[in-house]
Amino acid sequence: MNLYPAIDLKDGACVRLLRGDMDKATVFNDDPGSQAAEFVDKGCHWVHVVDLNGAFAGEPVNGAAVDSILAAVGTRAKVQLGGGIRNMETVDYWLNKGVHRVILGTVALRNPDFVKEACAKWPGRIAVGIDARDGFVAVEGWAETSEITALELARKFEDCGVTAIIFTDIDRDGAMGGPNIDSTVALAKAISTPVIASGGVSSLEDLLAIKARADAGIDGAISGRALYDGRIDLAQAIAALA
Repeated sequence: MNLYPAIDLKDGACVRLLRGDMDKATVFNDDPGSQAAEFVDKGCHWVHVVDLNGAFAGEPVNGAAVDSILAAVGTRAKVQLGGGIRNMETVDYWLNKGVHRVILGTVALRNPDFVKEACAKWPGRIAVGIDARDGFVAVEGWAETSEITALELARKFEDCGVTAIIFTDIDRDGAMGGPNIDSTVALAKAISTPVIASGGVSSLEDLLAIKARADAGIDGAISGRALYDGRIDLAQAIAALA
């Protein structure tokens, strides 16, 4: 099972938010490139990057920071990027630039056909981010909650080539209270697309609990704050998941 260390970008720095609140951001590193290099040096095969400003703006904002991450990672690991990617021009730009996989979030809710179009153009390079609050999909940087459930949205992308569903329980994100394993497993069992667990992963025990349910269709887990503050030892976690 893959471990995806998270780099959330706000104003060019690596931060972590509490439950998606941009006013509750903790800065952990003002050099995203060096942070990505550290993750890869310790054995990560992926780096999960989110342009938080871009998610609110509806277009990329932290492009320079993403460029520094791509330069630092090189060919040693793969980068998946989300936040503000809402048209084909932006999809093309990042995939041509070296991002391995783009994550479509708000646009997946607003325009599901666009996701299918992107999958057809870029096979194996498109993921969908589904962020849920009380089971309902939240968009626009989590500022708006829809009336569509996470499962209803995920089912729209069955058999169209989406490589993964990244499922985040917003109420767990950054709160260090443990992931919502039951909801993640229920989603994974209900669809054929692999699911990546996100939100609240705060200990090695959390990762092992997710791994124990990997047969439900869980590809991996994203962790951020716990890696930055030392609650999870990265090398130990990679070894345990492998």
